[in-house]
Amino acid sequence: MRSERWFMAAACAVGLVWSAQAAQAQGQVEVLHWWTSGGEAKAVGELKDAYEAKGGTWIDSPIAGGGGDAAMTALRARVVSGNPPAAVQLKGPGIQEWADQGALADMEGVAEANDWDAQLPEVLAAIMKYEGDYVAAPVNIHRVDWLWANPEVLAKVDAEMPTTWDEFNAVADKLQAAGITPLAHGGQPWQDATLFEVLVMGIGGPDFFRAALVDLNPEALESGTMVEVFDQLRKLRGYVDPNFSGRDWNLATAMVMNGEAGFQIMGDWAKGEFLAAGKVPGKDFICAAAPGNGFILNSDSIAFFKVRDEDQRQGQEVLATLIMSPDFQKAFNLAKGSIPARNDVSLEDFDACAQQSRADLEAAIEADSLVPSMAHEMAVSRSVRGEFMDVITNFFNSDMTSQQAVETLSDAVERAQL
Repeated sequence: MRSERWFMAAACAVGLVWSAQAAQAQGQVEVLHWWTSGGEAKAVGELKDAYEAKGGTWIDSPIAGGGGDAAMTALRARVVSGNPPAAVQLKGPGIQEWADQGALADMEGVAEANDWDAQLPEVLAAIMKYEGDYVAAPVNIHRVDWLWANPEVLAKVDAEMPTTWDEFNAVADKLQAAGITPLAHGGQPWQDATLFEVLVMGIGGPDFFRAALVDLNPEALESGTMVEVFDQLRKLRGYVDPNFSGRDWNLATAMVMNGEAGFQIMGDWAKGEFLAAGKVPGKDFICAAAPGNGFILNSDSIAFFKVRDEDQRQGQEVLATLIMSPDFQKAFNLAKGSIPARNDVSLEDFDACAQQSRADLEAAIEADSLVPSMAHEMAVSRSVRGEFMDVITNFFNSDMTSQQAVETLSDAVERAQL
């Protein structure tokens, strides 16, 4: 009897020790991402710190290159070699493509336990799922169609923020006449594509945007409206400085920040750069929706790849739970310049630009004018996106006519879908 009591006591002690160890062990995750600029690095640092505060081991694998093309090349090599990272910055159709290959881990258990469906806009939740189950977690909502400006530069030519593209051209002409670069831009394909899709929204509207850049409707791609889009893109090409080729987006943001340029057309990750430099919205820089009547959605998310190691699997579950926690969503997006993916996180401590973004998002959902970004991999496959970028960048850097661009684009998109 004494030996039995001793055995039970020993077993209980072992169980308590095991439970304590399990409570402390929060797993390990390697996170592959391209958050490398000032504001982005600060934001991902919030995630790293929060994960490590829970006792987990974070292995950071940053790969520079706005738009993530270099990161995706590295990811493919890792997956082919049988050594995928546990967590990867991934989004849009890319999530579905990797899941379709059987590479992603099912996180539905974590999602159900934390009621993700009730906390996310329906259009965003659908992107995070594969065959009805979550395989990724969104960290934010970005708006692509923002127009950033330096108020001191605009004051030099007695100009206000434009609300139409004709007004933009008029202000740009004034800036150019005064010897100031009107538009800060980096000559990289994804940045060229960003300008293009903002113009598609601004000139054609959300229904045309969906027809051309989401549904890939040939009539929309070959339309007179698309010719107008390329006409305006040609005008924008005339407003950038001669040294734009290859410039990173955050360096273009710095041009506006430093008064070297009047405007930048870029998503609200640009605001993260202003904030990281201590700039104040409404005073040191102006944020305004680019001309148009909708909201172009981009969202950063973390997808979870299948791993064999139980420690990594546990780390994935902890990370997924953490990403969707209100405290993290607030801290990350305050640093990143975006707004929380969760719809129940208060924006009381956020700036006026973020509050405008939330209000415009809600209005766009109500008006059915919320559209996924083509340039930022939310709308179409990477192969189709690649054809868009090739044609747009070739047009931007040549004397191709708008009509030629429309015909070339339609043929290229058709070819990419064969």
